[in-house]
Amino acid sequence: MAVVRWFKRHFVVIAGLLTLGYLLLPNVIVTVFSFNKPKGRFNYEWQQFSLDAWKQPCGVADMCGSLSISLQIAVWATIGATVLGTMIAFALVRYRFRARGAVNSLIFLPMAMPEVVMAASLLTLFLNMGAQLGFYTILIAHIMFCLSFVVTAVKARVMSMDPRLEEAARDLYASPVQTFVRVTLPIAAPGIAAGALLSFALSFDDFIITNFNAGSTVTFPMFVWGSAQRGTPVQINVIGTAMFLVAVLLVLVSMAITNRRNKVKA
Repeated sequence: MAVVRWFKRHFVVIAGLLTLGYLLLPNVIVTVFSFNKPKGRFNYEWQQFSLDAWKQPCGVADMCGSLSISLQIAVWATIGATVLGTMIAFALVRYRFRARGAVNSLIFLPMAMPEVVMAASLLTLFLNMGAQLGFYTILIAHIMFCLSFVVTAVKARVMSMDPRLEEAARDLYASPVQTFVRVTLPIAAPGIAAGALLSFALSFDDFIITNFNAGSTVTFPMFVWGSAQRGTPVQINVIGTAMFLVAVLLVLVSMAITNRRNKVKA
């Protein structure tokens, strides 16, 4: 009975840990197999521990080139989507205009629409415009589908803001620019950062929309897909592990900064 009572008290924690472990299991497998030395072309079975892939992460032809393209597109798409999405979110929350309800509804369409439909639609648009498929068509496509996620994240944050803080700043003779920079923007920053991080992850990871609108440009997800047809190099696991560790490091740094700020406020 004591075991049953203990299990009931800690059921939520146990379920959470099991779920987290399930979600992290693919990352663990990728990390383990980044130290593998396969005998054949496919890195699917453990053979021998080796650091060769970590010593030569760009040892596979064109892999780091495709990684560089993906990072460039992700950065520029994040900047574009974050700037436009933030302005749209503030406009939807702070202003009343015609078709505001329709715009609110249309914002959610890219998130609800299957990616293959959006990819085909964008391809049709670019072809009708006579645009050359490549880096810039991918960038435009990524900004378009990341925009909705930024608007949703920033809009939720702006709606929760207390307007009295901005009114107090104006009562203290702060200009509109000073009020926005020193009051509005810092309060909205968590939502903006969340939208930016989500945009970067979605852009870097996207395959379907990119594949339709890439032309001869090869991004990292497209390189991984092509490699899987003829043999998966270990370096792909190395890049995946490195990106996972960078993401974890950013989260830990963010948590440390937040805890320090909370201690200072206390």
